[in-house]
Amino acid sequence: MGGSHEARLPSWTPTPDPSPQGGGEQRVHAMRLSRFNLVSLTLGLAFLYLPIVILVIYSFNDSRLVTVWGGWSLRWYREFFEDQPMLDAAWMSLRVALTSATAAAVLGTLAAVALSRAGHFRGRTLFSGMLYAPLVMPEVITGLSLLLLFVAISAERGFWTVVIAHTTLTMCFVAVVVQSRLHALDRSVEEAAMDLGCAPVEAFLRATVPLIWPAIAAGWMLAFALSLDDLVIASFTTGPGSTTLPIRIYSEVRLGVKPEINAICTLIISAVTVLIVIASLASKLSKSQADNAAPM
Repeated sequence: MGGSHEARLPSWTPTPDPSPQGGGEQRVHAMRLSRFNLVSLTLGLAFLYLPIVILVIYSFNDSRLVTVWGGWSLRWYREFFEDQPMLDAAWMSLRVALTSATAAAVLGTLAAVALSRAGHFRGRTLFSGMLYAPLVMPEVITGLSLLLLFVAISAERGFWTVVIAHTTLTMCFVAVVVQSRLHALDRSVEEAAMDLGCAPVEAFLRATVPLIWPAIAAGWMLAFALSLDDLVIASFTTGPGSTTLPIRIYSEVRLGVKPEINAICTLIISAVTVLIVIASLASKLSKSQADNAAPM
């Protein structure tokens, strides 16, 4: 035979593992992203909360001038608790907010259940549009329409007209929050309760409500805050002897900003913060109890 044929094996050349260098670059890139996110978060929080921090600090200002620091003092808190018209307005706002938020939580939850559990029924689109219209409708239009309604039915404007107006405003917010939770909820728990002999209403109250109550509580707090803060709709629907705190503050500000208003706003911020902390702790406790009760 001719010349010998040698079998040639594929050559293999070891290449350096790029993982250390690549990993280092990825870690540096991740650190850069983390620093960027940290800076973004800091700037965002400063934009949101720096004015509130300044307001809280100046609520302890001893000077009669809002923009001039005169030392630390509780003077304006004492002034507020001695101002009977302002206390009456604050108590009226709290009563309105508590009542309207509770009514909005009940009605909004029922509306959310109807939209998420009833399936496609005739008029669903119209019902959804009517429910969510106050989300995008200017408050001036809502307040004026409610005023015309109360005048048409000869309703005396006062506490209950403001409650009805605020319930109309805030119910849609509760419905949105609760409906999003219902969409993410597994219906097997409720179906299992009905298989065990519970009626549909009893199964909903015993199985579904405990699972969605954090959403209901969040909607209630949102409704409470919106009612406590509302000025426009309350100015249309309030009457003699039912002046709310925002209306009272607005009338005082028109004559000049007083340091007492800083103290009032600080008390409102503190109350809302306490509510948020309580709701957060209760939600965590409920979640931990559900995790402990779940079968392994």
